Amino acid sequence: MKYKHVLALNPHLSDSTSTMGIFPPTGLEYIATNIKDLVDKVTLLDLRYEQEYQDVIILSDFIKKEIDLLCISITWNSRFNAVCDLICKFPDEVTTVVGGNKATAEVERLFDKCPNIDIIVRGEGEETIRDFVNGVPLKDILGLSYRENGTVIHNKARPSPDICRIAFPDRSLRRHNYYGMLNGVRLTNLTFDTVLASRGCPYNCKFCTFNLNPLGQKRTYIERPLESVIKEIKSISADVIMFSDDNFFTNPERSKTLCDLIIENGIKKIFIVQTRIEIARDEELLKKAEEAGFKILLVGIESPHDKILKQLDKGFTQQQVRAAFKILNKYNFFIHGYFIYGNIGETEEEMVYIARFAKELKLDSISFQKLRVEKFSPLKEVIENTPGYHYTATHGSVYSDRYSITDLKRIRSRIKFKFYTLGQIVKIIRKVCKIQLLAKSELIYVFIGLPEILFRVLKKGIKKA
Repeated sequence: MKYKHVLALNPHLSDSTSTMGIFPPTGLEYIATNIKDLVDKVTLLDLRYEQEYQDVIILSDFIKKEIDLLCISITWNSRFNAVCDLICKFPDEVTTVVGGNKATAEVERLFDKCPNIDIIVRGEGEETIRDFVNGVPLKDILGLSYRENGTVIHNKARPSPDICRIAFPDRSLRRHNYYGMLNGVRLTNLTFDTVLASRGCPYNCKFCTFNLNPLGQKRTYIERPLESVIKEIKSISADVIMFSDDNFFTNPERSKTLCDLIIENGIKKIFIVQTRIEIARDEELLKKAEEAGFKILLVGIESPHDKILKQLDKGFTQQQVRAAFKILNKYNFFIHGYFIYGNIGETEEEMVYIARFAKELKLDSISFQKLRVEKFSPLKEVIENTPGYHYTATHGSVYSDRYSITDLKRIRSRIKFKFYTLGQIVKIIRKVCKIQLLAKSELIYVFIGLPEILFRVLKKGIKKA
């Protein structure tokens, strides 16, 4: 059977207090792109931007009349129950396939809550969904869970795919551009997009699950061919591109070559990357990155305290962080630092010291999150075996007998307001002007919301959207 019309649906409705509308649904776009040659038509709907289809009656009617395969991506914890309620209202007769990080973690729960879900794709789904659309028998498709005679069957997990064989997202499937948003207001006219140049991470930070796929399997670090990366970048019309790689500069020589190719091809974009302090070891790379248009570095620091850095297996010390930033601050980058607070044995004043330490490093902006345990996190066992420490069932937020969730929220506010002073806001404005991050006509947006959007959007790092 050849499917005539596939709907790839992001079911997460817009949230007036969220900035997540800046991110395209990249994972869903990978799925849509990698089956478009197998079906007659693919429609991509992002409900954050589809006012008409936010009416469930209109959306359900469209699905019933037009669609014979419905592919839904559930990526975020946010509003999970609301998404389930929405799915339950879709027509039973339309084959419904669900995937994404959250779907992988909640397979049994989704089948229980949504009787009309036929199949759940576990883990990275590009190859799995192609097998399904090609008509491979369900029992033979790795990474699939499905209903059969009233029971749920879980096939064996699929190994991580070879990203060199996976087509990058076709932006022509989009119905909207993506901008920075806050409280429903567009913060800039600059359009935004993401690119994944590699998958996986060679480091083993104890708190991190970015280097695991949704099944908890270690993602081997794999690089896409640079020719493919440049081809994708040249296909993108957006002004700002964020590389979603866990650590963009893992391979410095490759990164230098990519910078050279960007320059040689006359590509004029603002690039954002996630990185570690090790980049400071290679000033040739820093110079090339600056010349190629890399303007924002998102640096995982996590803590100012050696005991915590060791606890988290970060692989560096406070002294090494300070030495790295003496070099990084010589270049024209806007540098954002990630921190974690509420670590095991950490006092309130040690947590609040994050703000002072960040200013000593001359960071432009920071975000910080509570220590958190995810399903496959190596920290899970540590927290469970540490007397006086606990984590919430819903979000995995770690708290202790000494510092409750309420206490940690209060401490979070102390950190935030000690760092984001009037002087720091002025520093942000000066840096934005110095590195020409925004056009002069858009500088008003800095006053309105740049510190807040940076704090909110970047506080948890960037996963594959």
